[in-house]
Amino acid sequence: MKKAFMMGADLSYAQLEATDLERATLLDANLAATNLMGADLSYANLEGANLSGANLRNANLTYTRMYGAILCNTTMPNGSIIYSGC
Repeated sequence: MKKAFMMGADLSYAQLEATDLERATLLDANLAATNLMGADLSYANLEGANLSGANLRNANLTYTRMYGAILCNTTMPNGSIIYSGC
């Protein structure tokens, strides 16, 4: 799914495990409770996205832009849980 443009998309509760979202534009997307485990989000733009409760374990976030993203109860690539924006 390279260079996908899904600004404002509602992908909440989606099963996107190991999905290739490299360079995707997901500005203001709703990714609440989405399973992104092992997904490639390198160079993706997730600015303003809602990642509340999302699973990013083992995801590639290299150079991913996440300014203003909601990370409330979000599992990060290393398994830690972030509570930013709760």
